[in-house]
Amino acid sequence: MSSPTPDVAAPPAAAAPSVPVTGRALPNGLAAFLVFFSSGAVLVLETVALRLVGPYVGVTLQVTSSVIGVALAAIAYGAWTGGWLADRRNPRGLLAPALVLAGIATAVTLPVVRYAGEVLRGGAASGILLLVSLAVFVPAALLAAVTPLVVKLQLADLRRTGQVVGRLSGIGTLGGITATLLTGFVLVAALRSTVILLTLAVALGLVGIGLGWYLRRQEPTDVPGPARTRAALAVLGLVGAGLSTVAPNPCDIETAYHCARVTTDPARPTGRTLLLNSAHHSYVDLADPTHLEYAYTKWIGAVADVTAPAGQRLDALHLGGGGFTVPRYLTATRPGTENVVFEIDGGLVELGEQELGVRTGPELRAVVGDARMLVGGEPTDSRDLVVGDAFGHLVVPWHLATREMAAEIRRVTRPGGMYVQNVIDYPPLRFIRAELATVAAEFRHVALIAPPEALAEEQGSNFLIVGSDAPLPLAAVRTRLDQVDPKVSLLSGAALTDFVGGALVLTDDYAPVDQLLATA
Repeated sequence: MSSPTPDVAAPPAAAAPSVPVTGRALPNGLAAFLVFFSSGAVLVLETVALRLVGPYVGVTLQVTSSVIGVALAAIAYGAWTGGWLADRRNPRGLLAPALVLAGIATAVTLPVVRYAGEVLRGGAASGILLLVSLAVFVPAALLAAVTPLVVKLQLADLRRTGQVVGRLSGIGTLGGITATLLTGFVLVAALRSTVILLTLAVALGLVGIGLGWYLRRQEPTDVPGPARTRAALAVLGLVGAGLSTVAPNPCDIETAYHCARVTTDPARPTGRTLLLNSAHHSYVDLADPTHLEYAYTKWIGAVADVTAPAGQRLDALHLGGGGFTVPRYLTATRPGTENVVFEIDGGLVELGEQELGVRTGPELRAVVGDARMLVGGEPTDSRDLVVGDAFGHLVVPWHLATREMAAEIRRVTRPGGMYVQNVIDYPPLRFIRAELATVAAEFRHVALIAPPEALAEEQGSNFLIVGSDAPLPLAAVRTRLDQVDPKVSLLSGAALTDFVGGALVLTDDYAPVDQLLATA
């Protein structure tokens, strides 16, 4: 009987061959600079991307989350791919092309986003993700590949692997931190997004070209670079920069918070429309401050008209300035009224003074800052009328929509004074119902002004919430509305209670405003 044949283990599958790095490691200073610079460039892209896509899809929680998520995905895939390539080709020949291609991709980002943004405009999740991906993914992935390429070049001594990887990883993180702070605190406030991105693109291209020249001088055989390839890359970069200059730009002025544009009304030579993030925000008539063009401003004017006897001055507080339409109206209809405007965007105040006829003085004082913070410093029972108009078409500051904010407004409003708040919502109207419930949790008497089609969930619209601790002059409001917008509905009492239903009261601890506004 023959003995059994012993089992023989199959040989392991052969791993893909790793290409050894030849030549000297990069100088430590150069390696640190490349990692710092490329990591910082990714964060510049991420920060500016929010400015690029904002005019088309807003600056909501979903948009911010998309920018962060897509940037992290690009970093992950770029680093993974860079490490994979570093083991299969000599990284020395890949570093310069990666930087040059990242510069070209950055230059091309501007026209791509601006053309695609016109198509993907709106708040749909798929459109947001696609537009953000077009803005961030390719250049960020190329830049993320730089660090593993540099690390591979520096690992000549395996006994120092931990030290090399840890040092370069730390330097990359410092580059990201530096770029985030520099962009957020300095660059965005000083330069247009176009200038920031084109400057970054040029810087990446120059660093890549300079690095290629340096490496070719050090070890010519390691850095192949056919002349036709270099020429093609140069042409592609020039085309990208050229397209950036002719791509549609939704901004005349970029402030710290908005993409702004002022247009002249062709039907009314003295009429001016302020667009913020491509949405119609305010309308003013330079020659007639009593002219209210938009329906919701007519509603605010109607409430203001019955707040006190005609012509009597008011102490008014405005949360959000925009085009300063309502403060100008109050000054014209009630001489001596003191208007204090809290506007977070100082650039809008300057734009109003330059192009919208805003004149600050005793009757109009503009304070630049966050309304939530500034309201806390206002004296109790100091205002006859508080106007909340800080919510835009695509931007809703959630911290101004909570019960805690409503409580501060109620504290500031005098007994018998009124609070009016402009809200924009779309079917199924979850946000306006929640905001009504929130205001009603603080003010004893609440009413709603809105078009009947919007209340029937047939269309999106502006809604005007009216709140007071004293009974509202509903009959007077209705009479005034009939003069300026007779078709609009005025809801109060049981009808308003039925409309609100069991809607959520928003608080500082839980205010899912962006989710409530989502239409899909």
